[in-house]
Amino acid sequence: QVQLVESGGGLVQAGGSLRLSCAASGSTISINAMGWYRQPPGKQREFVANIIRGSSTNYADSVKGRFTISRDNAKNTVYLQMNSLKPEDTAVYYCKTSYSWGDYWGQGTQVTVSR
Repeated sequence: QVQLVESGGGLVQAGGSLRLSCAASGSTISINAMGWYRQPPGKQREFVANIIRGSSTNYADSVKGRFTISRDNAKNTVYLQMNSLKPEDTAVYYCKTSYSWGDYWGQGTQVTVSR
């Protein structure tokens, strides 16, 4: 059974920074990718960033140059460093881990950016 535990969300002023963490437990041997998605208020969930097999990274255009995804393989943890935050980054952020047999999602962590 795979479990994902997210942490690091909160309230921050525009221009500030936050770092999200997502720790995976259970089966971690065959992780293909780990990533982050977000769901702004009243909108659909959208892709933010992912890291594939621990090295190749991808970012949504809206966060390029501001967010950095990284992974600690020894801790089975993926991080999202968010800098220069904007009010439009306000959302519930979800961690997603992809295996050959399927995907798992975290419970979500709220990020609120005030003006």
